[in-house]
Amino acid sequence: MPATRSVYVCQQCGASSPRWSGQCASCEAWNTLVETVVSRAANAGANAGARSARARERAASAGSAAISPIGGVSSAEASRLPSGIGELDRVLGGGLVPGSIVLFGGDPGIGKSTLLLQLAGRLAAAGHATLYLTGEESASQVRGRAERVGAVVDGVGLVASTDLATAVGAIEASAPALAVVDSVQTFASAELGGPAGSVGQVREVATRLAEVAKAGATCVALIGHVTKEGTVAGPRTLEHLVDAVIYLEGERMGTTRLLRAAKNRYGSTDEVGVMEMRSDGLVEVADASRFFLESDQPPVAGSAITIALEGTRPLAVEIQALVAPAGYGSPRRATTGIDVNRVLMLIAVLARHAGLNLTGHDVYVNVAGGLRIEEPAADLAVATALASSLRERPVREGTVLAGELSLSGRLRPAARAERRMAEAARLGFDRMVTGPERGSSGARPPAGQLVAAADLRDALREALVKD
Repeated sequence: MPATRSVYVCQQCGASSPRWSGQCASCEAWNTLVETVVSRAANAGANAGARSARARERAASAGSAAISPIGGVSSAEASRLPSGIGELDRVLGGGLVPGSIVLFGGDPGIGKSTLLLQLAGRLAAAGHATLYLTGEESASQVRGRAERVGAVVDGVGLVASTDLATAVGAIEASAPALAVVDSVQTFASAELGGPAGSVGQVREVATRLAEVAKAGATCVALIGHVTKEGTVAGPRTLEHLVDAVIYLEGERMGTTRLLRAAKNRYGSTDEVGVMEMRSDGLVEVADASRFFLESDQPPVAGSAITIALEGTRPLAVEIQALVAPAGYGSPRRATTGIDVNRVLMLIAVLARHAGLNLTGHDVYVNVAGGLRIEEPAADLAVATALASSLRERPVREGTVLAGELSLSGRLRPAARAERRMAEAARLGFDRMVTGPERGSSGARPPAGQLVAAADLRDALREALVKD
């Protein structure tokens, strides 16, 4: 029986240590070392054999490789494959790229497997062979979910296994347009020691699947678990190996789901896809702006509407604020969907340049619909919502706000203001308060268009209902 030994492997960077330590000496992360039992002889021989065989394959292919002029190589943009899911195509940059590897992350139960099973079904219905490899569910369980989401289509292959060699063999034998691996943490290579999901196994699985994807025209979609911090579990090299990292976000008890790209070699990382979870799977939201707004509701104090730009898509977003007298102790500052430090800065600007002191008040700010807003153009809407709640004066009906506030209280215009105003007009709004255009005198254009305000006080006079 071969001798075994224990090593401690960092789950963050993959570095190993002969003894446990609270902090990884390589990446300095805390509490990431996990004990892994390895075989001295058998694993060494197997790993050496696997490495030598793979080295011979690479040497043989390198010897026959030819240098091609870059101008004669076809572009990946010309061969994109529409997924059949418009919101996913938006985030990916126009569709799936053959030979690419895409990592999908998200909280448990958020809908990752459902989305990719629907994707496999849509592509198969369009005449493209797809393969679904599951290491988490049985074949019958996947079939039941496929019936619910309408993915029981000729052309969708199914393999239930946790063996990497089986998965690679199935992909190479069928050469599908799309291969879904659910999930990367459940597959393992017999050539390596350690359980599935360990740093070494995750790296080996991702590396081998990336080689298979690059060698053919198959797009490989990996489903990955996430940590409590919201990032994909496993070594950081996993995100470097893949071509795109897509996160599916949302509240488990809610129905709204957002698709965002944290990395995308073939497109922008600023786009957002909006979907809704229903009994028959994930459904695209046709009009995202109307989806996030309450219809036919009169303006109330503490609410302000802004038009945010998520990549090329304008979205109408409601900023909700509640300012209430503080009880005992220090006043509370809580935010959802927006950086709390940004809100603290706006509170200080309101106190200094608008005469609104919130020192003795609790402040709560929420972005409705589960969205997260990061662009500075939302500053004016947040500040106006806070002032509206404090003064108990609603925003004027038909008014949206977009502009960045400086520490001096000056208002800078929102980028692409005309595009934002066009979206606001489509939704029934007739005024947008923003900063003056660069180089302008600050004169206001005719009513029903962009209303230019020089500073915060001016913007609040234009935005709030008169006493």
